[in-house]
Amino acid sequence: MTRIDDLPIRDELRGKSPYGAPQLTVPVRLNTNENPYPVPEPLVRRIAERVTDAARSLNRYPDREAVRLRTELAGYLTRTTGFPLDHDRVWAANGSNEIIQQLLQAFGGPGRTALGFDPTYSMHALISRGTGTRWVSGPRRPDFTVDLDVAVATIREHRPDVLFVCSPNNPTGTAVAPETVLALYEAAQEARGGAGALVVIDEAYAEFSHRPSLLPLVEGRPTLVLSRTMSKAFGAAGLRLGYLAADAAVVDAVQLVRLPYHLSAVTQATALAALEFADTLLGYVEELKSERDRVVAELRALGCDVTDSDANFVQFGVFDDAAAVWQRLLDRGVLVRDYGIAGRLRVSTGTRPENDAFLEAMRTVVKDLENDRHDRTDRNEKAEDNR
Repeated sequence: MTRIDDLPIRDELRGKSPYGAPQLTVPVRLNTNENPYPVPEPLVRRIAERVTDAARSLNRYPDREAVRLRTELAGYLTRTTGFPLDHDRVWAANGSNEIIQQLLQAFGGPGRTALGFDPTYSMHALISRGTGTRWVSGPRRPDFTVDLDVAVATIREHRPDVLFVCSPNNPTGTAVAPETVLALYEAAQEARGGAGALVVIDEAYAEFSHRPSLLPLVEGRPTLVLSRTMSKAFGAAGLRLGYLAADAAVVDAVQLVRLPYHLSAVTQATALAALEFADTLLGYVEELKSERDRVVAELRALGCDVTDSDANFVQFGVFDDAAAVWQRLLDRGVLVRDYGIAGRLRVSTGTRPENDAFLEAMRTVVKDLENDRHDRTDRNEKAEDNR
């Protein structure tokens, strides 16, 4: 049987694994940061209306520049952040991953470097390698925040062409302060002789944050880009619609590498319908924020170490064997994410009943772990006495 590494793939892809999380059939699935609320029925009907209209002209290519959609996205950002934008400063693609890919195709590539601060969204590194861009992993503090002094030193050493700042960060949930982002932006420009480094703020989870959006920072900074998605706050993971806000010149640049007619007429119609219901969908976001904060408080009451979260998920631990805790939760019908950070797991925020089920399972697991520790202690003491 032929293996991937038997094929003549590029060297930087050898030994790598595709992105993905286990998809198991369990009562409570809280491992992929999806919005747990189904699309409301009025929106379902509106999507059907818009898609029906779009279907009547499927013999024609869609609007290549998606001007109407970009205009509505600009309006959404303007209304929710207070920062005015026109459509020429917004671009849309098939998920924020395609936004990242287009940015790396335009500003990265062979002989160029991208840098991020791990642990962070693993697709930044994966897409960098996929576009032939060298990836450099910068460190974080033990509390998963960015150490500005160390970060600046790393930027000066590697002089990245593209710098990723994920805020709120996935998988830790930590947000980055505006002054830190500005310092990183300035350091990246200085490292490349005063200008030329593209800095991408990944705000996929921005609507769930306790903090305001970092969007106003793009003003007057032509190589600062903010990336968003409709997958999370809009509950539209199946839609695959991401977008960016930046200087109009950046929008022009990514159009040099985008595929022709990359956004289907059906995708554009569905996204436009969802934007009509933005206020309703953001109401669900407020419920999820409240539930996330409740989960944080409950986990801490159980003695877990919980990272402050500005996203729709929570990182928690610290466990001697995180994989074993993951399995114990799964045995109780709850699927969370084991993503490789020693001693820690990540749980997405679900509906209140789903969160209740997770917390009840955690109470049982914590109690079982405590009993196991007592049993080991007793066995060790008895063994010592029998010497």
